[in-house]
Amino acid sequence: MNLPIEEAESVLTIDIGTIHTRALLFDVVDNEYRFLGASRSSSTYGSPSYDISEGIFYAVKQLQESTGHILLAESTLIMPGRTDGSGIDQLIITYSAGPSLRMAVLGLLEEVSLESVRRLVSSSQSILVEAIGLNDKRKQEKQIDALLMARPDLILIAGGTEQGATRSIAKITELVSTVLQLTPQDRIPEIIYAGNQSMQKHVTDALSKHIEVQVAPNLRPAIDQEVLGPAQDLLAKTVTEIRNRQLGGLQSYDSITATKPVPSSYALGRLVRFLSQINDPDKSVLAIDMGASNTTVASAYKGKLDLSVYAVGLGAGLPLALQLTPLSSITRWLPNPVPDDLVRDYLRQKTLFPGSIPATVETLAIEQAVARQILALSMRTHQTRYQTTLSGFDPVIAAGATLTDASPGQALLMLLDGLQPTFTSTFMLDPHGLASALGSAAAVNTILPVQVIDSNAFLNLGTVISPISNARNGTTIMNIQLELDTGEETTYEVQKGSLLQLPIPAGISATLHMEILRKVELDGRRKEGKQIIQVIGGVCGAVIDARGRPLVLPSDAARRRDTLQKWSDNLGN
Repeated sequence: MNLPIEEAESVLTIDIGTIHTRALLFDVVDNEYRFLGASRSSSTYGSPSYDISEGIFYAVKQLQESTGHILLAESTLIMPGRTDGSGIDQLIITYSAGPSLRMAVLGLLEEVSLESVRRLVSSSQSILVEAIGLNDKRKQEKQIDALLMARPDLILIAGGTEQGATRSIAKITELVSTVLQLTPQDRIPEIIYAGNQSMQKHVTDALSKHIEVQVAPNLRPAIDQEVLGPAQDLLAKTVTEIRNRQLGGLQSYDSITATKPVPSSYALGRLVRFLSQINDPDKSVLAIDMGASNTTVASAYKGKLDLSVYAVGLGAGLPLALQLTPLSSITRWLPNPVPDDLVRDYLRQKTLFPGSIPATVETLAIEQAVARQILALSMRTHQTRYQTTLSGFDPVIAAGATLTDASPGQALLMLLDGLQPTFTSTFMLDPHGLASALGSAAAVNTILPVQVIDSNAFLNLGTVISPISNARNGTTIMNIQLELDTGEETTYEVQKGSLLQLPIPAGISATLHMEILRKVELDGRRKEGKQIIQVIGGVCGAVIDARGRPLVLPSDAARRRDTLQKWSDNLGN
């Protein structure tokens, strides 16, 4: 897809994270959009600056120095771009910085509207501080007290199918109105209504004397139908309005950004939804971004997006991760013996200094062990929330410093250990945070994300095939003849319990001729005899993960460490 050069616009995207502020530059090269470079600096939304602008300035300045593209005139962005090639035409901002928003939800039935509105809340960086439904046994005055004590930043009201319940919605509205009357003016929460649309006027009229009510289409227009997309769009817009008050300097960029700033998680979900519409229609797309404060999981199938943001991470989100994870579940992943006290002390220090980086082999192993548990915890919670399973995801896109700062083999092994895929999947690493940037840019430039994705800007780790067998460990379950496009052929034996790396050069096509010796489950189906699979090599070649699902580690500590070291060696670490 070529683009007339005279129509091209350079794009600068800024992502404001808890620890780092990132700057990414996109421009046209040979009539197609390309990713030109990235930089990052410390975020400055907190003490002592309390203004995002300083972090943005240093990130852009570093980007200017690394790319040679003049972006600044003294301390000011050059916009629009000039005829001499300096400056940029479009600025786009995403953010994940800031405390988790406090949200309260009110609905009717626990298994219907309340469950849907909980899913809506989980798609943002938030804490659910109160939930009230028809089956709530507390008296109304107790419910009012609970909402007042919860001090929500945002109240979401849902319930009633189209032309359904009205009296119950009116009762909920009365409850919220009383809460707003008793709330100080400077603490009035934002309100979103996403229930029976026939009650929209009643709700807005009753609450508008306190605050303007934001209205989204009904989350549950029918009992068996859930529509989250429009409400997610409105929620992202409302969250930005709240962040404008919380993040110093954010609102000042409204007049120069090409589109309103949006949460990074929302932008990531937008890209995943887009990819699911253009990729293999039989497979879903999965992206997981493990940040310091939160981990975002986005999965989509044929344009239907499931989006989750969980308050677990390797920084401010570490205390909750540790609360939900026994220490033994972390230390079992350590390839060398490390005393529990040392592990605890390091993790406590990490919660205090989330921007610190591991200085020894032991502390690096600890962080990577925690990363495995965060991946597993986030994916398991996502599956439960949306009643989905990790199956035919292709590609799997992964981001987050713990993954992207590791070697490709270490990153892939963390992903396989944490996510434990059961289908054939291509794993892609996003070292510069491109996914969120492209998702946000798509709102104003639909050509840019398509061309950048096609340019191999993501790092292809390789295709992973996961045959599942009931055979005993050490049993040969298949033989593989690897045939490269060059004509070179090599034969491999696959044993149950093994992790085998096939040396397929990055970008090179290969054919795998499989002779299945024991019954295996491959891509969700029982397979026998001979099978042929076409793959393209990544930086880790291709991988046969025959370790079984769920992954079981040896109970003996010495054997377990030997096994972990062997797996690591097999992926070239």
